[in-house]
Amino acid sequence: MKNKWIVGLLTLVATVCLSACHDAPEYKDDPYGNFDALTAIVGERYCFFAEKGIDWDATCREYRTRVSPNTNSFELFEICSELLDELQDGHVNLSSRFNTSYYRKWWSDYPQDFNLRTLQQYYLDFDYMQTSGISYKMLTNEIGYMYYPSFSSGISSTSLDYILAILYDSKGLIIDIRNNGGGMLTNINTLVGRFIDRKTIGGYIRHKTGPAHDAFSDPYPIEYEPASDTKHVKYMGKPIIVLTNRSCFSAANDFVAVMKTLPNVRIVGARTGGGGGLPFSSELPNGWSVRFSACPINDNDDRSTEFGIDPSPGCEVHCSDEELAAGKDAILDFAISLLSSK
Repeated sequence: MKNKWIVGLLTLVATVCLSACHDAPEYKDDPYGNFDALTAIVGERYCFFAEKGIDWDATCREYRTRVSPNTNSFELFEICSELLDELQDGHVNLSSRFNTSYYRKWWSDYPQDFNLRTLQQYYLDFDYMQTSGISYKMLTNEIGYMYYPSFSSGISSTSLDYILAILYDSKGLIIDIRNNGGGMLTNINTLVGRFIDRKTIGGYIRHKTGPAHDAFSDPYPIEYEPASDTKHVKYMGKPIIVLTNRSCFSAANDFVAVMKTLPNVRIVGARTGGGGGLPFSSELPNGWSVRFSACPINDNDDRSTEFGIDPSPGCEVHCSDEELAAGKDAILDFAISLLSSK
């Protein structure tokens, strides 16, 4: 929590929570009451209506016609889940005691472009080191490689010192975050701090200031601090490639947005899955919880990242399932070729 932007981020979250404490109508614990509570909460707090061209009021009126006084809990859950799917957002969940809804089409309708078995067998030869959720190895052509599958795995600064020290003499570094669905934002700064030598603005965040769909605060910069040169191992002055696929989401998406701004970094693979909103949670009268994007996080040019981050120019690469099954990872091969030519 040493990062100034994290302190600011917590302030923004607190502001959202406090501003949610205004006088609100009481909703009954019945089918109509729970449906209306859901639509009101999301309508006041969701942050991407404009970007997605969603007429929330009209959509809610349409779905409300499916509700009746006799609608049971399972039927109501299905109606509400289908309504929330209209937001097309992987950060949106409705949770009950019997089910949790989840919008999967942000990744399910796209090629996977990755196979863990192919990576481990044909490129790492089942021989690699692992710590803090990161698998790493110096590849035979003197290229450093790190695979980080989840930002939910906390990164120890000491472990990262060992990783970068072992890979330090490589001619370039590959950071593979394919299939990384996100996690803790603090892990972004832990990594990014090893690749920068000055304070860097990686993006901007806003919070809702009122119930109107366009009521947002001014942008607050998200700043990343460089790790101490005297206390930690850093990887500077060499090319870095970040590997992505459609299943990079949320914190992984934010990491790609930041890394893409650095002069020695290229993004190789497929467009990420997006997830550019900080989630907010609330509760319905029946005890169900709803979670959705409430604070938009933009890139350092203040452009939305909700729809994903494109690879660097000339670096979009895809892997067919047939190639992966045969032991060929076209995305990783492309990255190795780029670094080998240096």
